[in-house]
Amino acid sequence: MALTREQIAQRIAQELKDGYYVNLGIGIPTLVANYIPKGIQVCFQSENGLLGMGPYPKESEVDPDLINAGKETVTAAIGASFFPSSESFAMIRGGHIDLTVLGAFEVDIHGNIASWMIPGKLVKGMGGAMDLVAGANNIIVAMAHANKEGESKLLRNCTLPLTGAHCVRKIVTDLAVLEVKNKAFYLLERAPNVSVDEIKAKTEGELVIPAEVPEIQL
Repeated sequence: MALTREQIAQRIAQELKDGYYVNLGIGIPTLVANYIPKGIQVCFQSENGLLGMGPYPKESEVDPDLINAGKETVTAAIGASFFPSSESFAMIRGGHIDLTVLGAFEVDIHGNIASWMIPGKLVKGMGGAMDLVAGANNIIVAMAHANKEGESKLLRNCTLPLTGAHCVRKIVTDLAVLEVKNKAFYLLERAPNVSVDEIKAKTEGELVIPAEVPEIQL
């Protein structure tokens, strides 16, 4: 069974470590804030000028003036701070972000990511993604394994304009967890009841498959 958007975020949250400064892109990545593992503290940063972003607000907590970079309402954790976006980007460009989680249209075996433009379609644009892929210490991508037509989004070479080159280390899709290295996708885990054959069929880029592929544990 393919993972839901929430389950993808829940699996990515397992990559968080105590003391991390983390930036979450729009879409699936924003859900990661709802699944922080017990016993650790992480600080979520938003490029529009918020350090200490909390989970999505309950209906009674919604403040229309408190938003993330995707213009979604959020909460602020105790001790949060607010500052100009210029200072937020200085944090990113200065290499002070430990982990960035981004969505993507395509990722390839070289660790390239395309996430901001599809010719002929209206999308939200680059935002802070180009700075994030260049400045963060670790990039994890949250995405569907294939598009609505069933075509792979894990490619030999990206076909869309790149957001960043040679920067993606790990990918969590609705079907699998994969590591990008040595010009290949290394299959680490598979979604419950999803076969290795299905993952292989929906991965265009070279896929390295170990003898045993454990199921994702949430």
